[in-house]
Amino acid sequence: MSVLLSDVVSGSAVGLRGRLWQLSASELRAAAIEASAEILRLEAVRVAVVDELSMRPDDQVIASRGVGAWLAANTMLQIRDGKKIAALGAALRPFPAVAARFDVGDCSFEHAVLIVAFCESPPKGMPEEALPRCIDLLKAAASGVEATTTKVRNVIATLERIFESDLIPPAEDIDRNELRIASTLNGRVVVRGDFDALTGEMLLSALSNLTMPTPAPDGTPDARSAAKRTADGFTELIRRYLDCAKTGVDGGQRPHVNVHINARDLAEHRDCATTSSSSGGGASASDLDVGHMPWLGPLSVSQTRLLGCDCFLSTVLLDGHGAPLDAKPGKRLVTAEQRVALIARDKGCSFPGCTCVPAWTDAHHIRHWANGGPTVMNNLVLLCRSHHRLMHRKTGFVGKWVIRIGVDNKPWFIPPPSIDPQQHPRPANTTFKT
Repeated sequence: MSVLLSDVVSGSAVGLRGRLWQLSASELRAAAIEASAEILRLEAVRVAVVDELSMRPDDQVIASRGVGAWLAANTMLQIRDGKKIAALGAALRPFPAVAARFDVGDCSFEHAVLIVAFCESPPKGMPEEALPRCIDLLKAAASGVEATTTKVRNVIATLERIFESDLIPPAEDIDRNELRIASTLNGRVVVRGDFDALTGEMLLSALSNLTMPTPAPDGTPDARSAAKRTADGFTELIRRYLDCAKTGVDGGQRPHVNVHINARDLAEHRDCATTSSSSGGGASASDLDVGHMPWLGPLSVSQTRLLGCDCFLSTVLLDGHGAPLDAKPGKRLVTAEQRVALIARDKGCSFPGCTCVPAWTDAHHIRHWANGGPTVMNNLVLLCRSHHRLMHRKTGFVGKWVIRIGVDNKPWFIPPPSIDPQQHPRPANTTFKT
């Protein structure tokens, strides 16, 4: 029996695996996307139905002590999952704009939970009139195929830093810091810690160049897990400290804490999220200017000012779009100043959908140096090692993705026709980074 693409999503999965070989790769991709959209649609339907049932409970629901427990008892869900579904339905009622985005399938269940949790308990320093604007920013971060939990959490963290209250944000409360080191019965040591964001930033910066995958001399990929590499890097960090605190280099610089912030945002302000962008381009998290650390994201303005009282200051000149202006173009190798500017602009690997941090990226010449491409900002882009290698060496990949610097002086990626027949330019993945 043959299999039609239209039957894959609407039909049963029984016996389907043995017939999927008849579909092409493009049809399989389309089926996976359609199935995912159908899951989002049905998730929204279930939340709406369960919420309505919670407001009009019958004897069965009452006997189950709540609609969430009833749902779990009559499906394969766990009780905690049933209660989460019921809780989201109730939480969406006061926020129709969020509910509408969830109902059309443009916002996942997890992202809707994060947004309504923020709306229910906004920062103490946030005025009521700022909430609609904040909801627009959160919906923008949670919508579309590029939405990730990291992006939504980053917007929430940024809003919490903007609307600072007299209370110290949990991420910056050093009184909560804990580090427990205990020996086990078999002679090993267990380490468990909980640190503020700044301490975490220092630790991740110090470890970054020590935890990167290291191929063997014959080119064999590093077989260590991420946890094993982190443990090895931590051991090396301690050894270097005991050997006169040698820190090595990280992306061409000695590891240190980097905080990016526009000079004007060091002044007191809390109203930038209450007003729409003057560009008229809709909600964008790039409008929310607070301190930003490459590893752990937003930092409150007050903490940034504190760091600014005792630091080495590097200035990166930005244009009206927030893109760094050029610096020292004469060499093939990117200078330290240019790398600082690239990090300020790209915030990590620029390839759409990639979240690789700046320390693990290379500066890629858009027009290759051997072909006359200059080492200037408008010919450079940060790419992680994997995407850099794909751009240069991967058979069938080289030359298919085109990189252009847009009128905003930031990189844009044009996919090949096999991915997007219309070849719509995609912005670099630089708005949200942790």
